[in-house]
Amino acid sequence: MSPLPATVVPSTPPEPGRPTAERDAFFDNAKYLAILLVATGHAWEPLRDGSRTVSALYMLVYAFHMPAFIVVAGYFSRSFDASPRRLRRLVTGVALPYVVFETAYTLWTRWTDGAPDRPVSLLEPLYLTWFLAALFIWRLTTPVWRSVRWPLPLALGVAVAASMTPSIGEDLDLQRTLQFLPYFVLGLCLRPEHLRLVRRRSARVLAVPVFVGALGVAYWAVPRMSGAWFYHRDSVQELGAPGWSGLLMTPVVFGCSTLLVACFLAWVPGRRTWFTTLGAGTLYGYLLHGFVARGSEPWGWYDPAWVHEPLGAVAVTAVAATVVTLLCTPPVRRLFRCVMEPDLTWAFRRNEPRERVATAA
Repeated sequence: MSPLPATVVPSTPPEPGRPTAERDAFFDNAKYLAILLVATGHAWEPLRDGSRTVSALYMLVYAFHMPAFIVVAGYFSRSFDASPRRLRRLVTGVALPYVVFETAYTLWTRWTDGAPDRPVSLLEPLYLTWFLAALFIWRLTTPVWRSVRWPLPLALGVAVAASMTPSIGEDLDLQRTLQFLPYFVLGLCLRPEHLRLVRRRSARVLAVPVFVGALGVAYWAVPRMSGAWFYHRDSVQELGAPGWSGLLMTPVVFGCSTLLVACFLAWVPGRRTWFTTLGAGTLYGYLLHGFVARGSEPWGWYDPAWVHEPLGAVAVTAVAATVVTLLCTPPVRRLFRCVMEPDLTWAFRRNEPRERVATAA
């Protein structure tokens, strides 16, 4: 990344709820582009069986899109100090949407998955809600990571231990929470000068062959390796590997994903663009597009044979990008703000100024 003006990457994360003019264009752009890749990856999933190219693109995107999203979330969690004000934001901006969307997804998937008896369980995150449960846990532990001497190696050690522990249950999707933890801690450790390094012109140039090479490796790996290594939801034993391989694979996967995240950030524009304002609504796009993704197959969108041809894959990509873009727009955010950013001042002690609740995701 080329050196940035001081106003582009602030020394401290901007306070949620400030006017849009004060928001950081670079991070809003990064969040929008990351959520675009999340939606695209979900749209490609039913197309993988018929195309090695789509499978390779899918594996490549899954190697870095959620890590990028989580790194940015970690960067904007640096100021979390477990104060009453921060805890109130955490409860109303993360915990409450988790309860609402966990319930909504359960009811929705009773139809889409043909499981009319599926119970509502707040302990077993369904589909996309795992991120909210994980974000709640990560943010609560932020003071710990901010106080220890070597937070990133320690977090990576936790991820390695989790990957080698198949007995970790499904409660709060703890396996995925612990394996993705290093990316969140990496975001906590980032400073503006690190971002300046990544955004230099030389980094943008180097990102091109890295991505091309990564796509080639993914194409080679499709018939030889499971993309589930990048989901981080299973132990290495559940992936068919010996337990000791977690000592090797977890750091290797982390290193590969971190390199791709750096290349991704190198190409994120720092100026305001037509999609910059959409970056403020990426959590809306993330949670709401899941209803479309889970309903697409029952609705028969993937039934026509042409959809599984190259032009069909392009059309599916365009539709996914359009849908998630619309779900990030201000009208949609206003409509769903009551459950995503509720004003629950009445539920808390009135010992602090009233302010709108928001999350950095």
